[in-house]
Amino acid sequence: MKRRHLLRAAALSPLAWLTGAHAQAFPSKPIRYIVPVAAGGGSDMVGRTVTERWGQALKQTFVVENQSGGGGAIACQTTARAAPDGYTLMQGYVATHGTSPATRKLPYDAIKDFTPVGMIGATPNVLVVNASLPVNDLRGFVAYLKANPARLSYGSAGQGSLTHLTMELFKLQTGAFVVHIPYRGIAPAFTDLLGGQTQAMFPGLAAAMPHIRSGRVRPLAVTGLVRHPLMKDLPTLDESGFKGFDAQQWYGVMGPAGMPPAIVKQLNDALASVLQAPDLREKLSVEAIEPMPMMPEAFGRFVALDIDRWTRVARERNIQLDS
Repeated sequence: MKRRHLLRAAALSPLAWLTGAHAQAFPSKPIRYIVPVAAGGGSDMVGRTVTERWGQALKQTFVVENQSGGGGAIACQTTARAAPDGYTLMQGYVATHGTSPATRKLPYDAIKDFTPVGMIGATPNVLVVNASLPVNDLRGFVAYLKANPARLSYGSAGQGSLTHLTMELFKLQTGAFVVHIPYRGIAPAFTDLLGGQTQAMFPGLAAAMPHIRSGRVRPLAVTGLVRHPLMKDLPTLDESGFKGFDAQQWYGVMGPAGMPPAIVKQLNDALASVLQAPDLREKLSVEAIEPMPMMPEAFGRFVALDIDRWTRVARERNIQLDS
């Protein structure tokens, strides 16, 4: 009997040794990091800046791969189909794992097909109006909207974008009516806002800052639950009476479903250490992004809540883009 147990232990020991060695060796080769947008721009900068330092913390190279197309669907499918071994990750963000699942039928499940690894950070949206509009604060803007029903319009970066859904959430909470004018991107939307063809918008703070500094648009409030360091005197919508108004352009890291918890923890621990570095905070501030390290479970809950928030807005406003 004892001999049988010894033989069984001997037979199992190579497998156990290999498993243990593999776990200890991670990462033993470069990690593929998929960014779901074209090279250049804010999202790409975030990915390359973070992975450079993350790779140093893990003593391994990250290979950044840009996969644009399908509003991020191509990158999401590539990631979801990859082996769940920690060597393929993607930069999920509010479009791929927030607004798109709420407004479109997608070839992936934003929750079930992924393992949340950790949050990187977020930048708020800011409610801005054309400087010629006779309002100076949020309360005055709401009063002006209600006194001028259907006379004002707002621009967005496109149907179903965060800039679109954020204003629709604002309309739901105020009961005001503003006409939506969708554009192909934030730049043309700003052109018409500055020219007075539209009167308001909810862009990301980084995109809005040059126009705020020039005085051509007036900021009234920011989303999120705390004031932003770049606009310390600007109140949040939450503190202005819009409780829980937490729309943000966020970035995080996802892997395929079924990743080993030990590898997820190792990746998350290293990411969290990187996000605490002052020099990284300074780099991300170019895009007005505040680091927001989270444990994988907390990040997973954050994503689920974001999808739920925008799904409710899309349902209330009848926004469905699969027509």
